[in-house]
Amino acid sequence: MKPAFDWNTLQSFLAVVRTGRLTTAARRLGVDHSTLSRRIAELERTLRTKLFVRSVQGYALTPQGEKLLNSAQSIESIALGVLAEVPDSELQIAGSVRIGAPDGFGTTFLAPRLVALNATHPDLLLELVTMPRIFSLTKREADIAIGLAPPREGRLHARKLTDYHLGLYASRDYLACHGVPRRRMDLRHHRLIGYIGELIYAPELDYIPLIEKNLSPSIASSNLIAQYNMTLAGHGLCVLPTFMAQQDARLEQVLEGTVSLVRSFWLIIHSDLRELARVRITSDFIVDTVKSARHLFLPQ
Repeated sequence: MKPAFDWNTLQSFLAVVRTGRLTTAARRLGVDHSTLSRRIAELERTLRTKLFVRSVQGYALTPQGEKLLNSAQSIESIALGVLAEVPDSELQIAGSVRIGAPDGFGTTFLAPRLVALNATHPDLLLELVTMPRIFSLTKREADIAIGLAPPREGRLHARKLTDYHLGLYASRDYLACHGVPRRRMDLRHHRLIGYIGELIYAPELDYIPLIEKNLSPSIASSNLIAQYNMTLAGHGLCVLPTFMAQQDARLEQVLEGTVSLVRSFWLIIHSDLRELARVRITSDFIVDTVKSARHLFLPQ
């Protein structure tokens, strides 16, 4: 007689699949490493098959695990759909919502404003992940993602948050020492700060070739906050979003009428999560907050 199947073990299975590591999955589920290990072992024992290949790189699915993944994701989608159909209640506005956002937007704009949402819904656990990368909603790396372009595939719902301007900035100290560039070609005589070419995670961030041909950064980082601090420290000129740079009196925009870029922020949610009350409330808050601060993103 087969042992009784515990459907909760599928959540453990999906968490390990999506993180690739037992410790990371355990932390996400709020359990300890040994508890999660026992759950996976129990699931393999119940199904009488090996689901993962363990290595120093992490957990990789076996062919049997790949088959279970399709079923587990279908069951998860059904469960989320049932939750979405339940009328709104105080109980639903509890739990966690993970937001994945670009480092600049997430750190300088969204982070200080999420306090207001938490004050309104104190039982809502907000997790803000600010990293220069594209978040996979299919793998549940985040419940809500802020991207630079709408997704091209997958069961994802995208909503444009706003366009935003970028300009070329330098510290006032740098300009006092090295002079103010008056033409694009003058940039060849200045130090530039930019992204590390092979680590640019989205084509929308490849700014420097659009400014002037044959330019390359003298100092580079994959992180926008690092570039911002390099600019403040007087290392050179940098393309920065106006919602970050225009608020800082230590920075000055140069070639304002010549170097001006426009990009967009998109709010992206997996279709299975879109109607969950805690996700919907969080996404609506982000949309409303960006709308009320439109002047920061699109200054006159």
